[in-house]
Amino acid sequence: MDKNQLLQRVQSMIQSSAKKPKYMTISTVKVADLFGVKPEEVQKGLDELVEEGYLKQSKLESPPYHDIFLLP
Repeated sequence: MDKNQLLQRVQSMIQSSAKKPKYMTISTVKVADLFGVKPEEVQKGLDELVEEGYLKQSKLESPPYHDIFLLP
């Protein structure tokens, strides 16, 4: 999985979000389908992007308590 391509896709998804502040719940299954890879590879790529500081990961404080991704 190309991390640069994943980062560009996730950044554009977050920037197009109408939420304030801008954040996005990322479906690894949908992104994996777009790239033609396994969802586990997408999750690993997202985790690496968070570790490297390209993305921030948080959890919603109210139901449904999804993991969300934000731009730093």
